[in-house]
Amino acid sequence: METKHNPVAEKSYKFALSIIKLYKFLISEKKEFVLSKQLLRSGTSIGALIKEAEHAQSKPDFLNKMNIALKEANESSYWLMLLKDSEYILENEFETIKQECEELIRLLASIVKSTKINLNRL
Repeated sequence: METKHNPVAEKSYKFALSIIKLYKFLISEKKEFVLSKQLLRSGTSIGALIKEAEHAQSKPDFLNKMNIALKEANESSYWLMLLKDSEYILENEFETIKQECEELIRLLASIVKSTKINLNRL
């Protein structure tokens, strides 16, 4: 059985892997345990929520899960900015992962918006 191509799920998985690598770096090299743990939680939960949404019980359930994924992506963006501004990560390290995060935010915002429009048509 062939699985359906899901770009947002693939991007969120790739982002989660980037977050895990950054987390490992921060705890081993920078000895930073608080901000990095927050980022690990929010950054990896995005993909988990998207995966859950694939088998949502209803359209409103799907919308709820995608909305929470969007919130987690926004939260991840916040932790990344704090890590950069507190000089735990360099500007170039920040820019790469920040771009991934912003792309996820745009995709999720678009999915949430279109799902809300479709639900209002019912």
